Amino acid sequence: MPLVFAWAFACRAALPVFIVILHVIVPRDRNMCGAHIFVKLFFVRSAHIVRLMENGIANLLGALSLAVMDRIEQGAREVIGRGGETPAALVVIGYGQGMTNDKLRRILGLSHSGTVRLVDRLVSDRLVERRPGQDGREVALHLTAKGAATRNDLMTSRISAVASLLDVLSPAETKRLETLLHELLARQDTSEMDRFTICRMCDDSVCTNCPLPTDKGKRAR
Repeated sequence: MPLVFAWAFACRAALPVFIVILHVIVPRDRNMCGAHIFVKLFFVRSAHIVRLMENGIANLLGALSLAVMDRIEQGAREVIGRGGETPAALVVIGYGQGMTNDKLRRILGLSHSGTVRLVDRLVSDRLVERRPGQDGREVALHLTAKGAATRNDLMTSRISAVASLLDVLSPAETKRLETLLHELLARQDTSEMDRFTICRMCDDSVCTNCPLPTDKGKRAR
C-alpha cells in the first residue's frame, strides 16, 4: 500500500487508474474503509485544484490576448485610420491570389452586404482595386501600390506592437514561449478556412510554415 500511495502522489494524472486499483486491492472491511474514503477525497480535491489551475491559466491567457489585440488595433488605426476588419481585409487581400468577395466574407466572418461596404471603402481609399476574376464571372480583389505599401506598414506595426511585450523576457524564456506557442497552435483542430481566419493578420513574410493544421476532424484524438 505505501508504494501505491507514493505512486499516486507522484502522478496525479493517473487519478482514474489509481481509484480503480484501490477498488481492487483495498479490502472492503471496516478497518480500511476510512483510508479508502480519505484517498478518494484527496484525489477529488487534487482534480479540483488542477481545474482551478487550468482556469487560472485560461484567464491569464485571455488577459494577455486582449493586451496584444489592443496594441495591434491601436497600431492599425495609426497606420490606416480605420478599425474593425479593415486592416485584416487589407492583409488578406494582399496574399496576392485575387481574393473574391465571397472568400473574404467567409474569412472575416462578415455578411455579404458588410463585405461589399468594406471593399467599397478600400477602393475609395485607393488601397484596393477590382479586376475581372479568372472565370470571368467573379470580381478579383487586388492591392494597389498604395495598398501594398500600407499593408507593409500594418505588418511592421503589428510585429512591433507584439514584440514590445516580449522585451521583458530573457532569450531562453522567449525560446520556451515560442516552442509552447508553436505546440499549442499545432494541436488545434482547424480547417483550411479556420487557418485563414486565425491568420488574417499574420505576416506571411515571417511565418513561412504555419503550424496550424488543416485536417479538422480527421486527426486521432
